[in-house]
Amino acid sequence: MDTAPLWSPSSARVAASNLARFATAADRHGESYEVLHRWSVSEPAGFWQQVWDFTRVVGEPGGTAYAPGSSMRFDRFFPDAYLNVVDTLLQRTGAEEAIVALDERGERRAFTWDSLRACVGAVQAAMVADGVGVGDRVVAWLPNVPETIIVMLAAAAIGAVFSSTSPDFGAAGVIDRFGQIEPALLIACDGYLYGGKRIELRDRLAEVVRALPSLRRVVVVEHLGDAPRTEGAVSFADWIAPHTGAELSTTALPFDHPWYVLYSSGTTGKPKCIVHRTGGLLLKHLQEHQLQCDIVPDDRVLYFTTAGWMMWNWLASVLGSGATVVLYDGSPFHPSGDLLFDIAESERLTLLGVSAKFLDSCAKAGVHPINRHDLARLRTICSTGSPLSPDGFRYVYEHVKRDVHLSSISGGTDLCGCFVGGDPTGQVWAGEIQRPVLGMAVDVLVPDGASAPADVAGELICSRSFPSMPLGFWNDDDGSRFRDAYFERFAGRDVWAQGDFASWTSHGGIVVHGRSDTTLNPGGIRIGTAEIYRIVEQMPEVLESLVFAQQWEGDTRVVLLVRLVGGTVLDVALTERIRARVRASATPRHVPAVIAAVDDLPRTRSNKLVELAVADIVHGRPVRNTEAIANPEALDAIAALSELR
Repeated sequence: MDTAPLWSPSSARVAASNLARFATAADRHGESYEVLHRWSVSEPAGFWQQVWDFTRVVGEPGGTAYAPGSSMRFDRFFPDAYLNVVDTLLQRTGAEEAIVALDERGERRAFTWDSLRACVGAVQAAMVADGVGVGDRVVAWLPNVPETIIVMLAAAAIGAVFSSTSPDFGAAGVIDRFGQIEPALLIACDGYLYGGKRIELRDRLAEVVRALPSLRRVVVVEHLGDAPRTEGAVSFADWIAPHTGAELSTTALPFDHPWYVLYSSGTTGKPKCIVHRTGGLLLKHLQEHQLQCDIVPDDRVLYFTTAGWMMWNWLASVLGSGATVVLYDGSPFHPSGDLLFDIAESERLTLLGVSAKFLDSCAKAGVHPINRHDLARLRTICSTGSPLSPDGFRYVYEHVKRDVHLSSISGGTDLCGCFVGGDPTGQVWAGEIQRPVLGMAVDVLVPDGASAPADVAGELICSRSFPSMPLGFWNDDDGSRFRDAYFERFAGRDVWAQGDFASWTSHGGIVVHGRSDTTLNPGGIRIGTAEIYRIVEQMPEVLESLVFAQQWEGDTRVVLLVRLVGGTVLDVALTERIRARVRASATPRHVPAVIAAVDDLPRTRSNKLVELAVADIVHGRPVRNTEAIANPEALDAIAALSELR
């Protein structure tokens, strides 16, 4: 166990932080993070009003910042407020860069604040000409390119509801998502590039269009440029050409007007359509960006994401802090693992966001940016998607940059934000998320509903409402599915629980052990899968692993699947070394009963391993909505393993 933090901010950095300025503005100068957090959850009206003012939200806040209801689900923030998110996101003007876009071809496109506004105005006018109005759904099946953000901004300016997914989804996955919300307008692409491969989408697009009878218009962004045109569609350039020079106008909307529809991962059934409110999500994002990540005007921010992951929505909101959004479309390992660090250097990034899996892969591949990259401007590295191991933390400080705020964050699509995250004024300890995010009344509960002491794992919950709590699920008129999903885990307790297994640390930090619905229970002892991953993936022979529980002889047994470094064989000696490492680093209960090698592990299109889908196929249960899985063939290979029979 580490006896010292990996990083401590200098006193000058703490004093210059947004968090320190916020505390002063709130008449709380010099208060510790812990004291600020207690205030933020005990006095939500005062805290969120201060966030509105500090982050310079454009709009009319109304007379009250918080109106409690009969339960968390019915609390309301800024119930009398009117705003349009575009007024905040595009309040900056001028010739500086607002969006920079890079891709595998080495192409670089840039939009200034003024040119971005002009383009959004033209797209908005084209939408209005097609009859798009308040509440209509506009959907994008696009890569991580500027047009995706531009379409979102144009839709939001009108008051239309925006939803997006990435082009690597098959037609069935797109239809499962967009088909539920009956869109009026679809913006798609002719294809995309990934890992040096060219993938055309014309046939898939035709299938999607046939399945969406509500569409009034189909627009194609010609990303490949020379792919055959989809019948009945108009090119993006031709669609907006008649509207060049149109002035952008915005419609003021209630704080709770819907902005986005996001989708659950969908590996346990048809994806749930999660409806996110306009003002609440904007406020939550601005608070996280400015107070937890210390983003300021003129910063340059890249989060590696697709338009099908909530981090895309989070990244788009960076515009509201007057910072530049840097987009990358393609594989982060093409042509090498240095790619994102090359971009960090050339684009002078101040914040780089990646997944924990990316950092683990870089460590395994021996990528050492500290030796060959100038990352002088990089102040913050964010990591999310899955728990970052202690070795992943150490890798960043030993091989990426020593003086950097490593902000491990965790939240989800459910709130399109974070429950726990970074504190730019606090210490970073290996393997720990630093703090509960301000405004989030986070706790860890054991099964009887009591608060867990440090180092005891339980359910991560939030006991007070927060502005980005979803409006609900699409077509869930009585709210029963929404209530069952988040508020029924602890009988008699009005708390939000979305299925994360976590524990507090002695430093006041948080360790997320995995999903609580994939915890292992051999002999009735609850074990988080991340506890095993952290141990096994430290071994040089193991690229990555997946753990699940298999029903076996009246109990459950722990099964470990490993993907090994090329040329490595899972022989008896390696198997025993793995078991010995797990036993020594955890407990005998953690030791896998079965260890098997596989060529690939199944993952969602946002690169999260799908433990539940593996458990389903091994037990002969149907795996629903395999379109959410990027490589479903890996499931068939696992089901055929002789070791599991």
